[in-house]
Amino acid sequence: MMLSPQLHKILAVAFFLLPFCAQGTFAGFLPFKHFFGGGTNKQQIPDPVPVEGNENGDTVHQLEHRISRLEGVLRLNKMITESGGKIFATNGKKADFDTTLEKCKEAGGSIATPRSPGENDAILYFVKYFNTYAYLGIKQSLIPGKFQLLNGAQPNYTNWYSNEPSGKGEEECVEMYTDGTWNDKKCNKNHLIVCQF
Repeated sequence: MMLSPQLHKILAVAFFLLPFCAQGTFAGFLPFKHFFGGGTNKQQIPDPVPVEGNENGDTVHQLEHRISRLEGVLRLNKMITESGGKIFATNGKKADFDTTLEKCKEAGGSIATPRSPGENDAILYFVKYFNTYAYLGIKQSLIPGKFQLLNGAQPNYTNWYSNEPSGKGEEECVEMYTDGTWNDKKCNKNHLIVCQF
């Protein structure tokens, strides 16, 4: 069975957040195991109503319904945001730049890289909520003081803080401040992990 790109993204987000929910709850709200069935907790979301017709169509419809509910729970618990067709997610943990890249890749995504004011705001939501900085998927190019996307392309959108970047080649990574502006920084600081899918 072929999943739509949106379903694929939501499943990747769910697996990224799974270790965060290993204790059995999303921030004390909903037992995770109940979302996928099983258990008898009264907070359990009821199973979807079976649909008449094609078995594959029924399965896809039920998956879409369950994923839609998961998306709602994740939004309610401030775990995902959306903008520009991308889903941004955090597990609330911090890491250095290389570990952030690795964790996002393991989850089937990439480090958050805003390409518009709306996407910047989607990442800023987490930065404000957790009151901490986050790395972005932008690094210094071979030319000191010049920055590029991780694929080598020049960014179409930037939101540098006044007089930034200022590292003059010594600060190779980019962090987002709690006001949404960017700063060049060394890559060894622990910042909030924010991935995009």
